Amino acid sequence: MTSAFTAPSCPLCYQDRAACFHQDHKRRYYRCSRCHLVYVPQEEHLGPDQEKARYDRHNNQVYDPGYRRFLSRVLAPLRQQMPPPALGLDFGCGPGPALAAMAREAGYNMAVFDPFYAPDPEVWNTSYDFITCTEVVEHLRQPGTTLPWVWPFVRPKGLLAIMTKLVHSQSAFAHWHYIRDETHVCFFSQATFLWLADTLPAEVSFYGQDVIFLHKPD
Repeated sequence: MTSAFTAPSCPLCYQDRAACFHQDHKRRYYRCSRCHLVYVPQEEHLGPDQEKARYDRHNNQVYDPGYRRFLSRVLAPLRQQMPPPALGLDFGCGPGPALAAMAREAGYNMAVFDPFYAPDPEVWNTSYDFITCTEVVEHLRQPGTTLPWVWPFVRPKGLLAIMTKLVHSQSAFAHWHYIRDETHVCFFSQATFLWLADTLPAEVSFYGQDVIFLHKPD
């Protein structure tokens, strides 16, 4: 097992000091001592073609009632914090952009972006009152590059709405269904989001078990 001194650099804060957090028959998982991100080393990531093939098998239909109930966990607090009309971007919308459709039905103006399914560079010609990022950050290979790059596109007083399952303990992690998906390579905890909020900077709010809002100051 690799020592803390030879662990791969954290893909969020780029610190070199990490310890092996868990290992299964497929992958290793390290936890950063600074930002507390748990991550899979880059050499154990799927290739882009393999990754997209996994996403192609997802059955997230725009009008599926169960999927809509799932996404409503983000939309409900969003409507309280940033009521319509407002301009939003669904970042990492996937092949079935259900959240964008739900937001439009609620009165928002929405754009979508996904590197595989909606790679429209024109969406980056403006800024947004809010950006949603549902079930996306766990797939990011370099969140320390991607998230700071997206953040400037959030307008002052705006927010970045994230949905992802959170790491709670090392013992629970070993039996967690979330790590069985090989496209999941980064695992955040509340401590990680507190570190990220301090770094951006932003104010952070947690809703339920898996919804996180990063609020941009004036």
